[in-house]
This record gives sequence, structure tokens and C-alpha cells, in this order.
Amino acid sequence: MAEGRRILLIISGGIAAYKSLDLIRRLKERGIAVRCILTAGGAQFVTPLTVAALSGDKVYQELFSLTDEAEMGHIRLSREADLVVVAPATANILAKMAAGIADDLASTALLATDKPVLVAPAMNSMMWGHAATQANLATLEARGVRRVGPASGELACGEIGPGRMAEVPDILAAIDSLLDAGPLKGVRALVTSGPTLEPIDPVRFISNRSSGKQGHAIAAALARLGAEVTLISGPVRLADPAGVKTIHVESGREMLGAAIAALPADVAVCAAAVADWTVSNASKQKQKKQPGGAAPAIELALNPDILTTLSEQGPARPRLVVGFAAETETVVEHARAKRQRKGCDWIVANDVSPATGTFGGDFNTVHLITAAGDEPWPRIAKADVAERLAWRIVDALKGGG
Repeated sequence: MAEGRRILLIISGGIAAYKSLDLIRRLKERGIAVRCILTAGGAQFVTPLTVAALSGDKVYQELFSLTDEAEMGHIRLSREADLVVVAPATANILAKMAAGIADDLASTALLATDKPVLVAPAMNSMMWGHAATQANLATLEARGVRRVGPASGELACGEIGPGRMAEVPDILAAIDSLLDAGPLKGVRALVTSGPTLEPIDPVRFISNRSSGKQGHAIAAALARLGAEVTLISGPVRLADPAGVKTIHVESGREMLGAAIAALPADVAVCAAAVADWTVSNASKQKQKKQPGGAAPAIELALNPDILTTLSEQGPARPRLVVGFAAETETVVEHARAKRQRKGCDWIVANDVSPATGTFGGDFNTVHLITAAGDEPWPRIAKADVAERLAWRIVDALKGGG
């Protein structure tokens, strides 16, 4: 249980800093000790006196405070906690963390810590969606930094979109999961990601535009919640997610073989865009141009259906099998039919028509199709889709439906 554990809470300069006060109170109610660092920006929104009164401990603000460094140096401050939480985590402090900048007490403590770090981003939606912020987040997540939120809704600036700091109960749940090793501790997860490559000859192949970003994000999200994750990835230009066992394959047949070998698993998420066809008459030598310019005859055969195969494993079938449906029209209708046809439990359906920018992009709009019906999700970052899906998997495996 989390009782008796210690948290270092870093409050940075955003209007959402007021939520940190409620977070401190609720953590204390759970028997968790809270020590706080308040940045100069954070002190514009909440006072040191209020933070100290709620936490029952001294509030630390200055890196070069002779008294503070004598009593509690920033190294001890960063390491005597079981978990470091940054809430709110502004675009500025995320950038400092990604770049390794240590120019104040908060950023120095973050650079010096050897403990898990959880961030709760909060910022304007344009700042959240900016390529620099997304790149910084990708860097931090690759280093093992965990994230909760942000949510979408009305922002302090009056705009509506992603960027709201996660609500306190969601942050508490993320803290509980990290302090208790995660709600998916003991769960084995299998995730497929990326495209497959079907050779025509040694130098040519059939493939598709999948980047693997969504599948890799799902694998990372499940791992953050404590699952033992095996990621089977087609050819992508992405780093292997931290804390995940990654198996690299090329063809659909190789991916199927690796998926079967990874069983047993409690949950399987088939996010890969497996080529529907493979070349049955692939040449072992590079094919040359024919006299007169005639194109060589290419014979296609159906690739193995990984989603259906996993759904039909009998006693070895994962408890939850999730497929993806990339569609360009009538997305929900096609996805419902696919769920029935494949025998899986859920289908995550998304529109990949060129205008959406889904293939290769960082955002996605999906519908979760289950036996209970259709859950439309708003357009959010692929990392947010992954986190939301991971928590839905927690609910399903823990009996919540």
C-alpha cells in the first residue's frame, strides 16, 4: 500500500497549481508524506505558507539558500522520496527536463534524482501540440518518465482543447499505481506495432504507411502500469520503448510466429498494420526489366490473420484481445463488422484517410468498439489514446468491464 511512502512534489508555474493544494491534502489523508519544491513561477499562483500548512513540512524554493542546503541539500531532497511528482508540469519545466538543464532547485532536483518521476502536464493546447513539446515528451518517456494527462476541456486562457492538468483523482491513481508497482503488475501483455514488409525480391517489397507510433505508445503505456510487455514491431523509425521487451520482425508471417511464441498472455493488442497480401512468387534475385518494358508478373497470396489467430487460441487465448481497424470510410460500421468477423473482444477504429494525417502523425481520433457499443474518443495525441486504452484494459482485466 502507499501508506508510509514519501513524495517530493514539484509545483511549477501554471494556473493549475491550485490543484496541487488539493493533491497535497489527499495524499496526506492516505498517510503519504509530502515534501514540496515551489518554483518561482509556482509561487505566483500559490503561497509557500499555504503549501507548508497543508504538507506539514518546510517548502523549498531556492537552490542557493545557505540554510536549506545545510539542512537538506538538493541531492538528499531528490533522493529521500519514493516518487517525484511534477504537478503542474509546464512546457518550460518539461523542456528543462528533456534538455538536462539545472538552473533552479526544481530542475536540479529532477536531474539529481534516482527515483521514478511522474509528470502531470498543464498548458495551452497550442503549446501542448507544438512539435517541441511533443519531442520533449517523447524524450522523457523514452527515459522512463511517467505521465498522467493532460485532459481536454476549457482552459484558463478561454480556449478549448487538450492541456488541462489531470484531475486530482487521476493523479492519485497514477501515484498509487507507481508506488504499488502498477495496477497491471503480474499481467502479461502482447502488442504488435508498425507495418510489415513483404518482399518482391531482395531489394523491393510491398508495405504501407504505418509509422508504429500508436502501437509503440500502447506498449509503453501498458508497461508504465506495471505490465510485462512484449512488443512485436515491424520496420519502424522509433526507439524501443523503455521497460518493454521488443522483438523486431519484417514480414506478416514472422510477426505471427513471434506472436504465437509470446503466448501465454493476458491481453493482446494488435495495433500493427499487417499487409493483407504477401508475394507468393517472390524472387530470390533482383528482377530485371523485361525486353519491351513488360512488367514482371507478381502473384499475391493472403497473409496470415494474426488477430483472428490469437482470438481462436482456445485455452491459450488471451483474456482480452484488442484489434485495430484503419479505415478510410464508414469507420464504425466496418469496425463493428470486423469485431464480429475476427472474434476479438474490442476494436479500436480510426480514420486513416489522407486528410486526417493519422499515418505518420502524432494525433488520432478513434472509436472503441466493444460488445456494449461504440465509444467515440476525441482527437487527442496518440500517447493519450494509448494511456486511455491502457486504463480501459485495467478496468476490463480487474472486472470493471
